[in-house]
Amino acid sequence: MSGWDREAIDLVEPGFIEFAEDGTGQIGFIAVAGQLDCRASERDGSPGVEFTWAGVDEGDQVSGRGWAVLVADDTIEGHLFFHLGDDSSFRARSLR
Repeated sequence: MSGWDREAIDLVEPGFIEFAEDGTGQIGFIAVAGQLDCRASERDGSPGVEFTWAGVDEGDQVSGRGWAVLVADDTIEGHLFFHLGDDSSFRARSLR
């Protein structure tokens, strides 16, 4: 994530984003834990997903939106936005 360093991202648990086939998902980083509502999309010809999310950050309700695209067989790149707050690009790879 461009907005925070690795130590911060993995504060509570290793940072992650997870997309499920049923259009849901989860995200966790720093002290943020959230649920995703996802829609399949395409960006610049690459398959991807757009999502909204809602959850908690140290007990406070937070929400936002984001997107991700497949850039390699096991790697995605995207951007995550907090509603009326911070935002960060991210890169993630599958652990499977």
